[in-house]
Amino acid sequence: MIQSVDRALRILNALQSARRLSLRELAGRLELAPSTAHGIVRTLVTHGMVVQERDSQQYRLGPATLRLGNTYLGTLELRARASGWAEDLAERTGFAVRTAVRLLDDVLVVHHARRPDGSLQMDEVGIVIPAHACALGKVLLAFGSDDREPARLHSMTGHTLTDATALRSQLETVRRGALAEEVEEAVIGECGVATPVFDATGDAVGALGLVVPSTEWPLEPATADALRTAARAVCRELGGPAQAIPG
Repeated sequence: MIQSVDRALRILNALQSARRLSLRELAGRLELAPSTAHGIVRTLVTHGMVVQERDSQQYRLGPATLRLGNTYLGTLELRARASGWAEDLAERTGFAVRTAVRLLDDVLVVHHARRPDGSLQMDEVGIVIPAHACALGKVLLAFGSDDREPARLHSMTGHTLTDATALRSQLETVRRGALAEEVEEAVIGECGVATPVFDATGDAVGALGLVVPSTEWPLEPATADALRTAARAVCRELGGPAQAIPG
């Protein structure tokens, strides 16, 4: 491992989590001397990965990170293959549809098909959700090639699963049925169901999920079946084993 690169990436991850931090706070989080942290931060500033606010002198992520993210999303085959099926699934079910990939201990939403009811909705592409607190994340923890468990199961709501043993038990259930659920674990008033998407290697490269208001939970079986059908279609387009999604 190259130490300077590792430290730079840790700084970016810290800023992604906290939005903005002072130099002293960054140094403390990385357990570095302020002078060492300052040198790395100034290099990141030079390349536009980090910017310093004039009024507070705090640091936050810079515009270059957005360019990298857009490039990543633009070349992601999963997003390209899933988008049409996700839009169709939203029309069929009346619910928003998220396509996500794992990002360390979180999931990153790479495509968002909005509810077809014409209501004002935020574009959710790029949002990050703790993997243990959402159906998408549970699917990717259960089936992904990265079998490392999240370092910390922090609470998002009073319903968030924070016990590691209970999470492992739930993931075993997900593996048997290829379907994960969440009930107000990340956001109060929001539930969800998700299933994996496999590529030609047989790995779960992402997950497809429905975002369901708690007032409409639990789902009708036909709605869960529609989700599975859409996920199988995406699997086939990626050359993956669609039969791995039962039901």
